[in-house]
Formats: sequence, C-alpha cells, structure tokens
Amino acid sequence: MPVIELDGVQVEVDEDGFIQQPDLWSEELARAIAKTEDVPELTEDHWKVINYLREYYQQFGIAPMIRKLCKDTGFQLKEIYDLFPSGPAKGACKIAGLPKPTGCV
Repeated sequence: MPVIELDGVQVEVDEDGFIQQPDLWSEELARAIAKTEDVPELTEDHWKVINYLREYYQQFGIAPMIRKLCKDTGFQLKEIYDLFPSGPAKGACKIAGLPKPTGCV
C-alpha cells in the first residue's frame, strides 16, 4: 500500500487515495485530504455531509446510497457536487475517512 504524508501524518492509502486505517482520521486530516480533492476550505455545509457520512458508516458499516445522503442532509445532488467536485463517493467519502465505497454512494 502506498503511504502519503498529510500535514505531517503518514497514512496508508489505496490506489485511489482512500485511507486504510479509518481510526487515524481527524478533522485536520480531512482538511489535508480536501486540498487534494480540489476543496480548498471545508465549510459548515461540507462538515454537515462529512459528519453524516461518518455517522452513517459507523452505524451501518457502509456508505449510504446517494438518494439517502441527499434526503437526510437536505442537499440536492448538484449541491453535493458543488461542495465535492469529484463527487460524493470519491470526494466526500475520501475526505470523511471512509473506505472506498463499492457502488453505494
């Protein structure tokens, strides 16, 4: 597995840049990952999505389906893409420290 350094922390990632040890996730790490996903600053709306994804994953062990993500956060799909240009699966889940989704988001 490749190892990257983000803000002084070495983290194992898969070939797509998803962290492999979710317990190493922190808000600081999220900010560092966000910069690699063309998200220069995490706003309150970003955190609403990130926290929702983390809570859902902790409860169910998978990322939510896009429809559920939109319904539960109140964001339209276009708004999710505005917040996370690489999309809910690649961008949002990666920043939230989730494993790479298998078609769920």
